[in-house]
Amino acid sequence: MSLLKVQHLSCGYNAKKVIQDVSFTVTPGEVVGIIGPNGAGKTTLFRVITRILKPSSGEIRYLGRDIQEIPLRELAQLVAVLPQGLPLTFPFTVWDFVLMGRLTHLGRLSRIRERDLELADEMMRLTEVSNLSARHITELSGGELQRVLLAQALAQEPHLLLLDEPTTHLDIGHQVEIMDLIKSLNKRRQLTVVMVLHDLNLASNYCDRLILLNEGRVYAMGRPEDVLTYQNIEAVYKTVVVVGENPVSKRPHILLVPKEKWKS
Repeated sequence: MSLLKVQHLSCGYNAKKVIQDVSFTVTPGEVVGIIGPNGAGKTTLFRVITRILKPSSGEIRYLGRDIQEIPLRELAQLVAVLPQGLPLTFPFTVWDFVLMGRLTHLGRLSRIRERDLELADEMMRLTEVSNLSARHITELSGGELQRVLLAQALAQEPHLLLLDEPTTHLDIGHQVEIMDLIKSLNKRRQLTVVMVLHDLNLASNYCDRLILLNEGRVYAMGRPEDVLTYQNIEAVYKTVVVVGENPVSKRPHILLVPKEKWKS
C-alpha cells in the first residue's frame, strides 16, 4: 500500500492554476525528489501536500485516508514538515526548540514526560546538535540551524518527512552534510522522505525516484537515470547540458554548457 497518494491534483491562486492534474504515489521507505525550473509549481505542490493550501480538485491520501479529513494534531504525529525560510525570531535555546517537537503528542494540559525528554535528547544526538543545546537558535549558522530543524521534526516521530529546499543558502560542504543525514535517517529509521530540490545533482545522488514538474504538470517521473536525461533537462530548463555518470555513485551527473558554447 502506498504511504502517500496524490490523485489528479490541481491548485492555484485566485483564478490562476499553478499545478494541474498531478498524480503520483510514494511508498514506505522511499526518498522522492520533486524537481523542476522556477515557476514549475514545486512550492505550490508542497503547500498543498502540507495543507497550507487547499486543492481546487483532486485529493491527497495518507495510508488511504484523505489528509483533509485527518485532524491536524493527528497529522502532525504522522507527518513532519520542514518548510523553506522558516522565520525564527524568538531566541529559544536549541534544547527547548527541539523539545517543542513533542508537543503534538501531548494533551493541552499534559506535562512533559520522561519519554519526551529522552526522545528530544536522542534526536539531538542523532543529528549531532547536542553540543548546541544551550545556544539560542537565532545565533546558529545555516548548517547548524538545518540540523536543529531536523531534530525538532524527528522529535515528532513522523513516518513521513516533507522538506522544501533543505539545502538552500548552504555551501557545498553543508549541503552534503544535510543530505547525508537525511539519507542516513531514511535508511536507519525507515523514514520516508519527500523533498523539493533545485540542485539536480543532489537530487540524482540522494533520491530513489524523481518527479520532474514543468508548467504545473508532471513531465517525467521515475529513477534518476530515467528522468535526468539531457533531452528532458533541455526541454524543461531551456538550456544545453551534458549528462554523464558520477564515477562514485554511478548516478547521472549534469554538466552545464555556457551559452557561448552551444553552437561550438
